Amino acid sequence: MTKASTSKSSVSGATKSTINAQEAAHFGALAADWWDPNGSSAMLHRLNPVRLGYIRDAINLHFGVAASDLRPLAGRRALDVGCGAGLVCEPLARMGAAVTGLDAAPENIDAAKAHAEPQRLDIDYRNIGIEKFGENGFDLVTSLEVIEHVDDADGFVAGLAHAMSDDGLMILSTPNRTAMSKIMLVDLAEMTGRIPKGTHHHDQFFTPDELEKLLGQAGLKVTDTTGLSYSPSHGFALSENLSLNYLMTVVRD
Repeated sequence: MTKASTSKSSVSGATKSTINAQEAAHFGALAADWWDPNGSSAMLHRLNPVRLGYIRDAINLHFGVAASDLRPLAGRRALDVGCGAGLVCEPLARMGAAVTGLDAAPENIDAAKAHAEPQRLDIDYRNIGIEKFGENGFDLVTSLEVIEHVDDADGFVAGLAHAMSDDGLMILSTPNRTAMSKIMLVDLAEMTGRIPKGTHHHDQFFTPDELEKLLGQAGLKVTDTTGLSYSPSHGFALSENLSLNYLMTVVRD
């Protein structure tokens, strides 16, 4: 059996949790104002349009969808792992997908459900780790700014791979482990209050080569790596510079 075709029992029955309880508690404590663009998740709100633009372009290319199509995921299933309060799940639902969102913090799941309900967005939110999720066949799997917060990164990636359909698409993003990211995303960001203290731990960041190796071990292949840069005057933007943060497009090998 290849790693790309891991059985349901070998993933859902894993005894080692990918959830870091301390990290889950940290983000759960931020749940109440997750949707406040000026609150503790303000940087995510500024980052989100750039991430969504990258995701939409990858969807168009992978599934052969016209850029003018308002519902490029109609008839498809999408899974967002580490969904927080739904900043990515809700746009994916509006693109037409049947969306499932997983998060380690029950407070985040409660906030996500509360935000989606009045908008009549039918999103399946669950407080569960990917290693216990077990379902597969998702056309799109996303996990943005998450892998640096988990225990057992190998098991986490194996869970993502298991969830994705054979011809599916995966989008990941994470900070790079560089001197620049330590200054910008840890030291300076926390000192200025742009990111809550304890959000990032530099030694848990992954270089692109390290992440690509993990993905390869799970039977996956990286088809694009694009940097995310930041400037106080212009905010976040896609970039060839990978030193701060990066996005990856991933398919089955």
